Amino acid sequence: MNITAFFNPLTDPLVGTLVFAGTVALGFLLSTVLRIILRPFGSRSRSVAVRSIMNRYRKPILFFFPLLLSAFALSFIRPLFPASAASAISHLVQVLFVAWGTWALAKLFFVVEDVVFDKYTVDVRDNLRARKVRTQTRFMKRFASAVLALLGFGIILTTFGTVRQVGTTLLASAGVVGIIIGFAAQKALGLVIAGFQVAFTQPIRLDDVVIVEGEWGRIEEITLTYVVVRIWDLRRLIIPINFFIDKPFQNWTRVSADLLGTVFLYLDYSVPVDAIRKEHERLLDSSALWDRKVCGVQVTDATEKTMEIRLLMSAGDSGSLWDLRCMVREKMICFVQENHPESLPRFRAELQDGRLESTVSSDTTPPSDTEVSEGTGTS
Repeated sequence: MNITAFFNPLTDPLVGTLVFAGTVALGFLLSTVLRIILRPFGSRSRSVAVRSIMNRYRKPILFFFPLLLSAFALSFIRPLFPASAASAISHLVQVLFVAWGTWALAKLFFVVEDVVFDKYTVDVRDNLRARKVRTQTRFMKRFASAVLALLGFGIILTTFGTVRQVGTTLLASAGVVGIIIGFAAQKALGLVIAGFQVAFTQPIRLDDVVIVEGEWGRIEEITLTYVVVRIWDLRRLIIPINFFIDKPFQNWTRVSADLLGTVFLYLDYSVPVDAIRKEHERLLDSSALWDRKVCGVQVTDATEKTMEIRLLMSAGDSGSLWDLRCMVREKMICFVQENHPESLPRFRAELQDGRLESTVSSDTTPPSDTEVSEGTGTS
């Protein structure tokens, strides 16, 4: 056996394999060193864009030098391999380069999203503008990423000769294929179009408070085809995005986050409404949940047994309004129990000829000994 032939770089595929593997390993080493060098710049930078780039491109950078050096080395060691093997390796590197480029460009959309989200924060009371911009940005990021992935996949397919031949055959009957695809993708395309309508007309936005299918929740995620609503008990309601175009629903934060709320009390006719009004005002003044915009007490109905008193109040958002209503309801019940127990709902009856007969009475005179109380009222 000729030993010199074993080390001949022009005839031995083993040497080419070792050189190619060493080149890839060197590329990983250079990428790791580069990541270590750039890491302090990303953590110390005050720029959101720089920090986002350092964070989003940590993994793409790791594969950049291995691909670059392997493509560079392949041009020199190609004669070491058989023609079929060299062609397969070259094709693999080409496909990986396209995939890496698609991945790197997609990461750029995430960087833009990070910059926009940092500028438009939602942790403020009046976040309507921020939620609008965030909804549009996230939708466009996902749509652009999907289009980019489709283009990248198409470019990769064109590198295969058999696929190009199939493509030529399909183009010859493009009309028939287009009709078939159109019918097959009609519903999917309808969802995507509905997604565009939602993104730009914005009947809903991220973090909107909505009531959908009888459920109260917040818009947690808006994708190309569906919307995720986070229910108050942490369940997730998944709804097709065209639902918000075709069907009615409640959006409590469409124009602003502040809301009006009511608490209804059903009390006897003997209750002093002015006392209820003053206590309601006192409760709201002492609560940080009230936004100091709306406060009112009105008698909205009168039945044969009780009268209906509506307590009106306002708050800056739905969560604060819910807590405020619960607090007012509890405190007002305690107030009536402690100060006007005779005004609690009651059912009156009187004895006539030895028989107990109910009577409807709306007077404000103190109850007689023959009156019978109902519920928490006293006789």
